[in-house]
Amino acid sequence: MLRYPALHASHAGIWIANADGARPIGRGEAIRIAADTPVIMLNAPLVGQRLGYPDLSGLDLLELYAFLRPAQFAVPTPKGIARVTGLDVPSEDAEVAPFLLRAAEAMLALTDTDWPEREGAWTAAQSLFRLRWPWAPVVAERLKKPAVNERWLFSSLPEWEEHAPRPAPRTVTIEPGDAEARLVDLTGHGAEERPGQRAYAGAATAAFAPRAMRDTPNLVLAEAGTGIGKTLGYLAPASLWAEKAGGAVWISTYTKTLQRQLGQETARLYPDAAIRKAKVVTRKGRENYLCLLNLEDALQGGFAGRAAILAHLVARWAAYSADGDMVGGDLPGWLPTLFRRNGSTALTDRRGECVYAGCPHYRKCFIERAARASSDADIVIANHALVMVNAARGRELSTRPTRYVFDEGHHIFDAADSMFATALTGAETIELRRWILGPESSGRGRRRGLAARLSDLASYDEQGARAISDAVTAAGALASDGWLQRLGEGAPFGPIETLLAAVRGLTYARAEQPGDAGYGLETELAEPDATLIEAAAPAAAALDALVRPLVTLGRRLEAVLAEAPDWMDAPARARVEGAIASIGWRAETVASWLSLLARVGGPVDGDFVDWLAVDRIEGREFDIGLHRHWLDPTRPFAEIVLKPAHGALVTSATLTGGGDWEVAEARTGAPHLLRPAARFEAKSPFDYTRQAEVLIVTDVKRGDIGALANAYAQLIVASRGGTLGLFTAIRRLRGVHGRIADRLAREGLPLHAQHVDPIDTGTLVDIFRDDPGASLLGTDALRDGVDVPGESLRLVVMEGVPWAKPSVLHAARRLAGGGSAYDDRLVRARLAQAFGRLIRRADDSGVFVMLSAAMPSRLLSAFPPGVPIARVTLEEAVARVASRLSSRAPVGHESREPA
Repeated sequence: MLRYPALHASHAGIWIANADGARPIGRGEAIRIAADTPVIMLNAPLVGQRLGYPDLSGLDLLELYAFLRPAQFAVPTPKGIARVTGLDVPSEDAEVAPFLLRAAEAMLALTDTDWPEREGAWTAAQSLFRLRWPWAPVVAERLKKPAVNERWLFSSLPEWEEHAPRPAPRTVTIEPGDAEARLVDLTGHGAEERPGQRAYAGAATAAFAPRAMRDTPNLVLAEAGTGIGKTLGYLAPASLWAEKAGGAVWISTYTKTLQRQLGQETARLYPDAAIRKAKVVTRKGRENYLCLLNLEDALQGGFAGRAAILAHLVARWAAYSADGDMVGGDLPGWLPTLFRRNGSTALTDRRGECVYAGCPHYRKCFIERAARASSDADIVIANHALVMVNAARGRELSTRPTRYVFDEGHHIFDAADSMFATALTGAETIELRRWILGPESSGRGRRRGLAARLSDLASYDEQGARAISDAVTAAGALASDGWLQRLGEGAPFGPIETLLAAVRGLTYARAEQPGDAGYGLETELAEPDATLIEAAAPAAAALDALVRPLVTLGRRLEAVLAEAPDWMDAPARARVEGAIASIGWRAETVASWLSLLARVGGPVDGDFVDWLAVDRIEGREFDIGLHRHWLDPTRPFAEIVLKPAHGALVTSATLTGGGDWEVAEARTGAPHLLRPAARFEAKSPFDYTRQAEVLIVTDVKRGDIGALANAYAQLIVASRGGTLGLFTAIRRLRGVHGRIADRLAREGLPLHAQHVDPIDTGTLVDIFRDDPGASLLGTDALRDGVDVPGESLRLVVMEGVPWAKPSVLHAARRLAGGGSAYDDRLVRARLAQAFGRLIRRADDSGVFVMLSAAMPSRLLSAFPPGVPIARVTLEEAVARVASRLSSRAPVGHESREPA
């Protein structure tokens, strides 16, 4: 029996357990015990938050699980831990603390077996012991030293192999009926006939037809209502084309949740795991993958304290990871959150400092392995952002895909808006400065400046060396450490900081309002004052002095490639190609900043929306700068992504959400192509009249947090959990959570919340999905892309009409898009997406509640035809929810009441 006590804290109370039994205790005693004695807990940051003791530390069961079972996920709740340990689930909060003791013993019992992840455990335990990891003494005494020294991580990882380039895809035609026949193979010959899915597969085939003319892809827009089965519907023609043409189809999503689901669905295509691994590859941006060079630096002293412990646990994971994906892959999402802000982002390549073949781990790099695997795969599962980045500035020109499927296609506009935007801000310029100059202080880490990264190449080429020197000199004009403090004190240093000071002054002068709550400020870049105009010219000169040597350096590196000197082997070539792509990206960024600065005091460009902003959180400034977005970001998307492609399918359950087909086309880039897009629509097979109803509560006063909290509490109790609460403001979410969490806990109903619980969003959804009695509060991230079928989600509550946030960008698009009609389209789309969370299967039943008497009748068309809609009081809404959801009794067909 472990000699440590176990501590459990929830909104219902606090309990301590040891060998003598369990007892409830107060907050003060719990903090005192935790401060004096190592205690066993489940999710220490969450327990510390509930105790009001954020520095709480101890023996976290999740850390122990991450050590013993790396790359294995467990829902971080007592129920989830019970599942992976084979123990009975504690039935009430008072039983959790003694359960934690039993769970710790059950996990440690693995050390007595030859469990799959034993390799490397003893060596890692010794390192963690030296770092004073709380679990290390317990683990180390139970692990026997292996007879043969365990291999170091970097020697045990497999190496990827170089292959000949893949030939260009052949020109093939999928014959009529072939996709439908493949669909039958995927669904099973005994499966129920689904006419909508069959028609969808046939329509999607058009995106894989041979292209007739350059820059005119075969574009298909397909709206498939929830329940149609669109994933298998497009996998059927996509897999057929990939087999016949010998090319890859890139399936792009907006959310990591759908990426995971797609990976699971492809098991129907390739049941054999080994074949599936070769045929299906998931790709993400570089910043998602573990950088082995950064990890080595962390393990060898680059990290200290808790961050060093995280590095060793990540190293344990890396040895067993399928793909090295730290964000949404097989690294549990809860692991980095246990260490708060200590180090997880520093283990990835977020600054674009990769040296490619110059890295000693290049042949084992997870990123390079994924890139090479995708070049040989039939199906590549990516995301909208990566697809756009690769098309705009990717290195893999020879393997550029010719066929795309954009699932969650209603998000293309938002993804393009982010991708093709320009931000000349303090944070962006200091990031560029660090990339060029490297660390300017005595901070730890392996990061090196441009001169150090290209020193050997520069020594070969005199002009290249001069360009590097000029770039380093010019980078000194960019914002540097401490810039925010200097601006606050009115003492900017250099032309860029002087520009930012002028931006700050004008933004406060024009955007700050009486009684301002301390959130971000912005004002359109119109009629700039003399101070800003005078600051823009020196800033532009400084940026021009920077972009010129960057462009020159890129050209000199291209010349080195063309000359192919004796030392230019394949790894060296890959390194130079990587440097060219990275430098080109930075040069384009600086050029876009120059274009934005030309707008200050210059003519307006109708294609863009420009504004000044001071970004703040609760009154604290964290960034300042100028911003530029395309008025219509689908223009560059169509030019850079769609036109070079031969075919693309854009699909979603809410593609026309908020409008008609013209709106769908406008938000996907179709009008910018010569050939019109084909359209297809398949209605959802669900019986919304029977399965769901929409209630608009009329007596909850707007702006009254107490009344809003009371409404949420009553509705959640009436449904006995299973509630997704959606908010349009984090402040109101926190206010409601603080008022109802304890009340619901006394009812035995767990409540979780984004922006409150120290848990990542993906794990919060996993927790919510795993417990039908739990409820989850969140913001926009939970309104779309959350798939929780069945009992776990039976009530959706929105705290208000999701109007777009007033901003300079929104005002410009509103003006161009038809005024209030544009606002209405956005709201209807958001309502359709939120309602779509509710009914995911034919046997689902649920209620959608809007806590807003001001809900306009014209927006009710956002909901599926036939769903009953009623305006009711809160009391009546609670009664209806209880009647439908607590007993699961079906509700009769009600007519749609006038609203």
